[in-house]
Amino acid sequence: MRYKKGQFYIENVSAEKIAKKFGTPTYVYSHNKIENNINNFKKIFKTINPLICFSVKSNSNLSILSIINKFGLGADVVSKGELIAALKAKIKPEKIVFSGVGKTIEELKFAINKKILLINAESENEIIEIEKIAKSRKKKINIGIRLNPDTDAKTLKKISTGKKENKFGLTERKFLELLNKYRDSKLINIICLSVHIGSQITSHIPYKNMLNVVDKIIKKSKFKFKYIDLGGGMGIQYKKNFKKLNYSKYNKLIKSFLKKNNSDIIFEPGRSIIGNAGYLISKIIYIKKTNSKNFVILDTAMNDLLRPALYGAVHRILPSKINKTKVLKKHEFVGPICETTDKFLNVLNYQKINQKDIIVICDVGAYGIVLSSNYNLRPKPPEILVNKTSTKIITKRQKLNNII
Repeated sequence: MRYKKGQFYIENVSAEKIAKKFGTPTYVYSHNKIENNINNFKKIFKTINPLICFSVKSNSNLSILSIINKFGLGADVVSKGELIAALKAKIKPEKIVFSGVGKTIEELKFAINKKILLINAESENEIIEIEKIAKSRKKKINIGIRLNPDTDAKTLKKISTGKKENKFGLTERKFLELLNKYRDSKLINIICLSVHIGSQITSHIPYKNMLNVVDKIIKKSKFKFKYIDLGGGMGIQYKKNFKKLNYSKYNKLIKSFLKKNNSDIIFEPGRSIIGNAGYLISKIIYIKKTNSKNFVILDTAMNDLLRPALYGAVHRILPSKINKTKVLKKHEFVGPICETTDKFLNVLNYQKINQKDIIVICDVGAYGIVLSSNYNLRPKPPEILVNKTSTKIITKRQKLNNII
């Protein structure tokens, strides 16, 4: 994205043109940005040659998943629905990993029928159920076991997944206990050690700590894992001066780890592939002026983009047209929903804006539309894919008749 002659463009299409053609609010994705993100990710970890399984929970649009497949990526899924979507996008079953703490029996059976690469088990009860299915099918099933490394990812508390108080994975003691119990099973084949410590990680240090824990456990277990699934969690730059993850340092850490542990690496990136490729085009309904601030009331609400209300996440909000007039006052960008938490950003000294102006909320490609809802009986926005000068509807705007 860039400004051209004072107007905001996504590839070669202006935000104003998108708003006029498709209305607001509207999610927009840049094909070029997705492609660049994938190619850069592959380039960074080229010497490791990992299996890259896109995290479908970050964005499950079929057209997006088809692009993911086009560039040779697999999928990390956490539900039957996500698995169906990945398969419908023609992602190969042997490149699909099924994660999550609460897979139902139906979901496990479905995944096994589709012959996916592996199921990452997170409890002994889950392993027992997989064994039952394996026995009834008279086949051996590939699984991973997820370790909880008790590693602080130094990220938002609500998206931390690798500390002992989080529900994910197994403690070191329980992990080793189950590994010893099932390592010679005739029904399951343990091929993977899985670990994931959180999202929006911007330092290589938590990954270093995680790798140290994994290395120690592998030594204790004396077990040869075909795969080490390191999860994802790589952060993106939501704010202008935001710290970026040093991928080069993380790559070196993994290469050092692999010198001692000869396994294939699995990654599960989501946000780092799709996050900064998405935008939410919105319109200003009203500007309500008070003594302390101006409330900029948008036609976009927390039902369209939940991250700020749910996590306190920050997304840049940019005008679709630039002018040089600054208003020396606090601006609070809010939605129309009847909740105090339906707000997006506070900005000092924003440029002069008016009712009906178009604005752009940035970096909403991950955990944007997938977390949307019909709260306040509001229809979900459409999704548009931009490729150079072309625009394509990849999900239609919901109609009230379809949800009432």
